[in-house]
Amino acid sequence: MAEENTGRAMSGHVRLDRLIGRNVLTANNRPLGRLEECRVQRRGTTWVVTEWVIGTAGLIERLGVGARLILGPMQRQGYVAAWDQLDLTNPDRPRLSCALEALQRL
Repeated sequence: MAEENTGRAMSGHVRLDRLIGRNVLTANNRPLGRLEECRVQRRGTTWVVTEWVIGTAGLIERLGVGARLILGPMQRQGYVAAWDQLDLTNPDRPRLSCALEALQRL
């Protein structure tokens, strides 16, 4: 099990279909963008989310090259959050557990 910044243990299991497309809020309740994609790594027999991609850049990443060909050039805006930079205590309202400046900008 992973630990959040608060030191509380996370359950370790969240359904992706409940998260993808949800609006992500900053720590001070401002909208940041939609959670559009996750990046995973295989660890033994399980897959573990290592990063979350927020914003249109994540949507383009999820839809792949075909979307770029159909939609043409789109402005890629977004952020990459490490798995522990997103508070998923309430999967219906994901929230940053860090400052916005701590995220990687795309």
